[in-house]
Amino acid sequence: MGSERTFGLGDELLTGLAAGDEAAYRQVYDRYGAALFRTAMRLLGSRHDAEDAVQELFLGAMVRSRHRLRYVADLKAYLFASLRHETARIARRHHGTAAIEDAADDAAHPPDDRDRAEALWALVRRLPAEQREVLALKTQGDLTFRQIGAACGISPNTAASRYRYALEKLRRMMETER
Repeated sequence: MGSERTFGLGDELLTGLAAGDEAAYRQVYDRYGAALFRTAMRLLGSRHDAEDAVQELFLGAMVRSRHRLRYVADLKAYLFASLRHETARIARRHHGTAAIEDAADDAAHPPDDRDRAEALWALVRRLPAEQREVLALKTQGDLTFRQIGAACGISPNTAASRYRYALEKLRRMMETER
């Protein structure tokens, strides 16, 4: 295969993506693919739907619309904004609304951790959709509030507030469940 080209995370990478450079796409997938998939799992609750969402993200936002990539200021925020739109489209098609379900991380977690995670995500499903979305983007996508704001079309302060409200509600629900 020869030497594999490596890009920095700045303009050079965006230029490579816009030019359709396979190594640039591979680098973006290697860097963000797992977080995108985890976030899609939390938003959709289905491995199949999450895989479809990530695949469509890369085909649509990254390949078919690659000419737009040179104008992207924050690639991570752009990716998760695109994922957000794709998961909403899939959720409307299959479920009517986006729902967060526990991912099937069977191999990654011992059974008692998995049980606790399932119980927690069952409570998360009871949160308002805006709070669930911010929580998933923060915890599964590891986005900053600035990036969440850019992805959701809200201010970073609103993203932080929704996250804080989600945590407060979760804490109250957990206390009630005990």
